[in-house]
Amino acid sequence: MKSGTRYENLRSTLVREEPLVTTPRDWDELELQAHWFAGDFGREFVTTTGQPVRIVQFGVWNREAGPDFAEAAVSFDNGEPVRGAIEIDLDARDWERHGHATNPDYESVVLHIFTRPSGAEFFTRTAEHRLVPQVLLDLSRLSDDVVPSPPEAKLGRCSGPLRELPDEKAYEVLFGAAQFRLRRKAAALARLAELHGPDEALFQALAATLGYKSNKLPFTLLAQRLPLRLLRKSEADTLLFGASGFLPHDLASLESSTRTYLRGLWENWWPRRAEFERLKIDPPLWRMSGQRPANHPQRRLAALAQMVRLWPKIRALVDRAEATAIHEFFDQLKDEYWDYHYTVTSKTSPRRMALVGESRVIEMLANVFLPMAIAQDENRWADFKKLRAPLTNQRVEVAALRLFGEGARKKEYLKSVALQQGLLQIYEDFCLRDASDCARCQFPRQLAQW
Repeated sequence: MKSGTRYENLRSTLVREEPLVTTPRDWDELELQAHWFAGDFGREFVTTTGQPVRIVQFGVWNREAGPDFAEAAVSFDNGEPVRGAIEIDLDARDWERHGHATNPDYESVVLHIFTRPSGAEFFTRTAEHRLVPQVLLDLSRLSDDVVPSPPEAKLGRCSGPLRELPDEKAYEVLFGAAQFRLRRKAAALARLAELHGPDEALFQALAATLGYKSNKLPFTLLAQRLPLRLLRKSEADTLLFGASGFLPHDLASLESSTRTYLRGLWENWWPRRAEFERLKIDPPLWRMSGQRPANHPQRRLAALAQMVRLWPKIRALVDRAEATAIHEFFDQLKDEYWDYHYTVTSKTSPRRMALVGESRVIEMLANVFLPMAIAQDENRWADFKKLRAPLTNQRVEVAALRLFGEGARKKEYLKSVALQQGLLQIYEDFCLRDASDCARCQFPRQLAQW
């Protein structure tokens, strides 16, 4: 150890300590974020009002719409950590310029970082007029080297015990978490059925799954405000598109096929417009950015309308809950207009698109069909374990990275729907409830007792 200290003293006279991530002379906001996430600015800061700040958890680098870093933890004046998001801008005024002040997605921000003051005193406020603490970064601490790509999340303390577990034990832990998650989903669906009846519960659950993460709320609201029993007696697509606010008023600039399609909806919507006006979804609730064009909420709404039209077949699928039959049904689900359009303002696509893609069918199986089946017969768990995951999402990737790091295990676990569900459950139960950067997390100790 003395030799190490001597060498440290020796090199300190010769070499300036280099940060993990370094900056070129001309850099942009993404490079600044990379420096921040790599810890090149440190953890300890002082706000523009003189308040001490410590970054307890740097959180998750958000690759989607919204604040730059989600699920972070920040301590002010040495107090208990506050969970929330962190936004980084080059200029303090970018908060207003980029529309964050009126965007509800930024309500979770607990710290606003910037590198250039605005000149006049600038206050960062959210859509609900909450004042967000600000920190001005000192860029002189950085060098001019090329910035590597840091990981989305940092390895958790539980990765050590998990790495020591044999494969069969690691599978046992993840499958146990997945089974727990399934039971919770089944119980929630049962409560919904008790309140609204089995058909309405199924309709609301499928609508929420079509909305996925970004638009789960507006899809759920539509299913609640326009119940299945009403839609089956009416023109479902008319009411859904009218109440969603997706019917444009100006049709002149649109393609002829789109004008024809929308005129049909308007003719049916106009006589009932006053009746359903109060049930319309507020436009700010819809999230259009950060999604693949084929997954636009307008297309998913069209899929929901077709599912209403074919409801007896949907009901039969629930009773069977066979993955092959469910895939075949959605493969054959068609809509004359939406098979060739991304949105009501897009050009006609030269090739047909699936109204409901494979990944969305898997989500329905995992979140609706199989939980309902397993609630009736626990032996259906074997069917759930067979489901392969065609895609992942950022939350699953982050969970796998924190628990297992980069490696063969992580890659293998992401191929299975059940293992993905187990990863998510552990991440939500432990990582998202811990604001101590793993210091007080109980999961590593519990793993040792597994």
